[in-house]
Amino acid sequence: MIFKQTWEGVRISVDGTKETFSANVPGNIQHDYGVAKGFPDVMYGESCRLYENLENDTWEYRTNLQYQRKPTETVWFVSHGIDYRYDIFLNGIKIYEYEGMFRPIEIDITEYLHGEDVLCVLIYPHPKRTGAPVGTRDEADASCKPPVCYGWDWNPRLLISGMWQDAYVETRPQNHITSCEPFYTLDADFASVEVRFEIDCNVPCQIKFYDAAGTLLYSGTERSFRLKNPQLWWCNGQGVPYLYNWTVENEQDRRNGTLGFRRVRLLRNENAEGPSVFPKTRYEAPFTLELNGQRIFMKGSNWVNPDIFWGTITASRYEELLDLAKDAHMNILRLWGGAGFCKKAFYDLCDQKGILVWQEFMLACNAYPNDERYLKVLESEATAMIHALRPHACLAFWCGGNELFNRWSGMNDQSLPLRLLDKLCYEYDRDHAFLKTSPLTGMGHGGYMFYDNEMGGDVFQCFQHSSCIAYTEFGIPSISAMDTLEKIIPEEERNVIQETPSWILHHAIGAWRPQSHACVPILEHYFGSTNNLSELVERSDILQSEGYKAAFEEMRRQAPRCSAALNWCLNEPWMTAANCSIIRYPAIPKPGYFAVKEALRPVLFSARIPKFDWQSGERFTAEIWLLNDSPLDVSQEVEVLLLIGNQEHRLLYWTAETKARTNQEGAQVCCVLPEEETDHITLVLRSKAGLGSQYRLSYRKQNKKEVRALNL
Repeated sequence: MIFKQTWEGVRISVDGTKETFSANVPGNIQHDYGVAKGFPDVMYGESCRLYENLENDTWEYRTNLQYQRKPTETVWFVSHGIDYRYDIFLNGIKIYEYEGMFRPIEIDITEYLHGEDVLCVLIYPHPKRTGAPVGTRDEADASCKPPVCYGWDWNPRLLISGMWQDAYVETRPQNHITSCEPFYTLDADFASVEVRFEIDCNVPCQIKFYDAAGTLLYSGTERSFRLKNPQLWWCNGQGVPYLYNWTVENEQDRRNGTLGFRRVRLLRNENAEGPSVFPKTRYEAPFTLELNGQRIFMKGSNWVNPDIFWGTITASRYEELLDLAKDAHMNILRLWGGAGFCKKAFYDLCDQKGILVWQEFMLACNAYPNDERYLKVLESEATAMIHALRPHACLAFWCGGNELFNRWSGMNDQSLPLRLLDKLCYEYDRDHAFLKTSPLTGMGHGGYMFYDNEMGGDVFQCFQHSSCIAYTEFGIPSISAMDTLEKIIPEEERNVIQETPSWILHHAIGAWRPQSHACVPILEHYFGSTNNLSELVERSDILQSEGYKAAFEEMRRQAPRCSAALNWCLNEPWMTAANCSIIRYPAIPKPGYFAVKEALRPVLFSARIPKFDWQSGERFTAEIWLLNDSPLDVSQEVEVLLLIGNQEHRLLYWTAETKARTNQEGAQVCCVLPEEETDHITLVLRSKAGLGSQYRLSYRKQNKKEVRALNL
């Protein structure tokens, strides 16, 4: 039986001063302290900087244990995760110590109990590597604490710790089921499956296995059995994410769960290239996902921590965001390494909704060391992550971390942390692929603006001139809506986007380049200058919407050589002033979200348009395509029109046919653009079947003053 406890927190300042306050479990102790001390809303202005004064403090959780125990039962303290380095004391005796936050703990405390028992969790200050530049993510490069809370271009520096996962006292019977995990082996033709359970219990247990409708398929104490014609688990858009249910029980204890049967592999991309001259190494990374024997185009986004206080994240918050991802026709989320691991509820929901998970370990943009102390912690944490996630149908593959093979990280194939992770994935979960980092050869990260000289112009031009095997990070920012800005930017700073503390802290200015993420010069380039903040917001929404739509559709057109399109990013951990996300905090879709949703429909008519901005007298062109990544053949009709001012120009009528998971290129349309009093033109692909698309493009008269090229 489980007994939740009432906890109090203690702040132990550097000078030894102690302050006591109420604490929540699960939660973050800095958050609880801020609530107790009346800190202002962490989202507003520079309020989050108050937490910087707590970075070097020590913290305690304390509780007077409350439970009821039968004479034959043992008593355990159970925690699913404590962040980060901590000791556990019971009645003043240290009974456990650990460094890390992803390994659950189960401690038999029976022998320490005497009736009035005090349990204390002592949490040490956040790890900071000696000699690292102060206030940077480099301070996290010798620990397994996810570096995002040390500051990123969309997450403020706010170091958190505490009992971020659930914790409780549990009384256990003599025949307690210590562990229970199902495994399976599918036949090559998927005609049958062998199911086997690994159970740690000192008495026989009854296994019951049910289909999704509740029909009993197997009942017995034998730990392996075979099923014929199993239903397969499919990702979103490809079929039903079918889950079987199981129970394992004896007279005193019971476990239950779900199981999805599927086979997932990473294959060489079609037309993947290798060097044609010496030295003949290395070819582009295998990155086509095969699910149940079918090659699947990966459509999705990068997932980041949905709150700056990780311990406060609930299953309902996960579900809000995952429902939005599913409704946008996404089939995969990349769990970016800098933000670590989610709570179990996240993966359960991905199982249910058919969202594949690309799971990275907690390494990002740093040079992680080869020293034994770090490797010992990494091995413990990674092993716990693998054991926790491998039973989930949603797991697609593992990855060592984000951007580790580059000039700012400097790691390589021989770096011991990556060799260790490769070994652990093979040893404990060899049926899932392991990538050492993202990107690898042939994969693309970037760009992150609508227009970028370094990337070759606007987003239309950039990706049409690229030929990556996968685009696993790319971003187009927008400024947050006015109701968000009113909550985070003080009124005296809000008249215009400027280099003031709140705009900088909330990532509108200087996030990773001087003008990002607000990118006001780009907005002025296309729309002209304005001092109206709401107008800037509207204009940035237009660029994000049209840019993401153009990028996602272009990447889909490049299939099958291209196998994946995942934007940066889906969500955000707090209220930003500007960001590349398509959902603003906490779970509010931006206009760009709906554009992505349109671009990721399983079947749609799509236009390849050479660029975003046009002027009168130019010869406008566009290629018309039918994109189909659904499991069905498609035959549909489309009418192509160009709207210029009040004029409607009919350009094409096309009947298209395409096989399942195959695109079809059609005709090219063209016309000379006349002079009209308008600032935009709209290309319309009209379909009675609901497969149409629209593209809003910039337009100006030829005699208007030319705008200089952008240099950002």
